[in-house]
Amino acid sequence: MIARYSRKNMTRIWTSENKYRHMLEVEKAVARAEAKRGIIPRKAARDIEAKGRFRVSRIEEIESVTKHDVIAFVQNVAEFVGQPSGAYVHFGLTSSDVLDTALSLTLREAGEELLKTLDQLAETLAKLTKKHVTTLMAGRTHGMHAEPTSFGVKLAGFLAELGRHRERLEHAMEQAAVGKLSGAVGTYTTLPPEVESDVCRALKLTPETLATQVVPRDRIAEVLVVLSLLAGFWERLAVELRHLQRTEVGEAIENFTPGQKGSSAMPHKKNPISAENISGLARLVRGYSAVALENMALWHERDISHSSVERVILPDAFIVCDYALARLNDVLSDLYIDKERMRANMGLSQGQLFSSQILLLMVKNGLSREDAYKIVQEISHTLKSRQDFIEALIERVSRDPLLKKKIRPADLRATVKEANFKARFEMLTGRVLKRAMKRSNQRKARK
Repeated sequence: MIARYSRKNMTRIWTSENKYRHMLEVEKAVARAEAKRGIIPRKAARDIEAKGRFRVSRIEEIESVTKHDVIAFVQNVAEFVGQPSGAYVHFGLTSSDVLDTALSLTLREAGEELLKTLDQLAETLAKLTKKHVTTLMAGRTHGMHAEPTSFGVKLAGFLAELGRHRERLEHAMEQAAVGKLSGAVGTYTTLPPEVESDVCRALKLTPETLATQVVPRDRIAEVLVVLSLLAGFWERLAVELRHLQRTEVGEAIENFTPGQKGSSAMPHKKNPISAENISGLARLVRGYSAVALENMALWHERDISHSSVERVILPDAFIVCDYALARLNDVLSDLYIDKERMRANMGLSQGQLFSSQILLLMVKNGLSREDAYKIVQEISHTLKSRQDFIEALIERVSRDPLLKKKIRPADLRATVKEANFKARFEMLTGRVLKRAMKRSNQRKARK
């Protein structure tokens, strides 16, 4: 991924240096397990453990001749170990044994880093939710005013969804944390299964149930699909923020730092560039999941059509997800919420936001649903500029003897009191915040 959309910690995880570090970790664990079972000399295992190192520049130099990165890596490690012990580096292994097991270690490391970023965002969402539980605003369906909601309720919905994505990510990373040391076609012809078990135990991985030459790629595909769902989450929130920032709405505004420019031609512009940026990056991640699904179908026990793809999509997907979630967190942390504008926008509907409650009141008081609906709709669709919906309805009731017997003006006005809604908003947000806190406490307890 280009530096513009990369953060230091996640980028480091996907460097060649870290890839070879995990490969060396696997090689050393294999040597220990083999020595324990008398497959290689104990001195060889001790030498590999003590002297085994690599230098990326040397690996690249050797690879320019061998055209094989694993062979180049093994040769370089053997150079550091020296002979005769160096001959036992990679003993009984095929390249994918090391590559796939090391990839599991890299995925686990990347997953842990991504979960940290995700948890920071969840914490920010929780704080904003608490702060704006009763910050009233117009709820919108089809882009049109529907019923009252609050900014806290809106954010609580995103917080609840983020919790589900966290659980999915944890599960996906767990099922991808497998080791595979079963040889060229997965039949343990060069090493016994006990070595694989020993190594996986040492590396805190689960032995693959049944591999070909490679770990089945449905495991990788599941990780990318979950990241794609996570991208769908942040795009949904980013799109919401973009809509709320439109001039005609103006209810939330991204932070604009001193010296920042919105347009080269129009000095007045303050554009929702961060939300737009991460909306675009979500498309990238969804594309990666499609490619990961294509990688599942390999020829027979293995081809390498998946290899070139994974060298691109795995680092890019994790780096982009980490960047996008962090940038979204920054946006939310400094987001300006215009409460007055929210209230003013609610007023644009002239009270029609409460039509559902009025409809139900009229039905409870003896009108048929059809008659009540017709009256409420007629008043709504003929409401004049600056005329209040409730007052127009009261005026209609006063002119209709039948309605006058069934509907009292005081009941109509009582139905639209804000207190009626705030209690429900507190219930909804409280339910989400309670679950989020419970999950957080459970994670802390596991640690």
